[in-house]
Amino acid sequence: MNKIILADDHSFIRVGLIQILSDEYPTVEITEVGDGESLINEVSKNDFDLVISDLDMPGRSGLEALIQIKLIKPNLPVLILSIYTEDLYAIRVLKAGASGYLNKNAAPYELITAIQRISLGRKYITSELAEKLLIHLDSDKEPHELLSNREFEIFKLLAVGKTITQIAEMLSLALTTVSTHRSRIMDKLGLSNNSELTRYAITHNIITDLDT
Repeated sequence: MNKIILADDHSFIRVGLIQILSDEYPTVEITEVGDGESLINEVSKNDFDLVISDLDMPGRSGLEALIQIKLIKPNLPVLILSIYTEDLYAIRVLKAGASGYLNKNAAPYELITAIQRISLGRKYITSELAEKLLIHLDSDKEPHELLSNREFEIFKLLAVGKTITQIAEMLSLALTTVSTHRSRIMDKLGLSNNSELTRYAITHNIITDLDT
């Protein structure tokens, strides 16, 4: 492995990750970017052996960037890092083509273990996630699991109190597009207003009271 690109909108997170990576792989060249659009641009212009990307970034999210990267370079492995629990996003990113999903609270050795496994062409998930995936396969899906990736992203933003205008600006979407997504979300979840949507998100541990 010669080149890694790291994407995270928080510079202090990038500094910490670069230190961990440099200690383990002192000869590897590490490129850092702070948003999804820059990540896509760098990947389209350069050759990398691994992408390590945050899930939540301004503009294009890590999930959107992942989907685009897989269209540009389908064989390029992508490891997604996130503050969210594995059962909330891991299945979505793995289905989108990620080679692994790791919570940001994981110990440094887990990051290195994930990279080593992925560099061998294998997928990386924790044992806890593997167990959750088995349970998921045997259970009926919750309504929010039927949302598209874009709908789920907008659902989460609505749940924490963002307005349609704010969401449109954050995701670079038209107001009418966000409004249409909101209507579909309400229909799929059987909800009638934003208060119900927020309660649903809290009840299903998608957000906490502190997020609202």
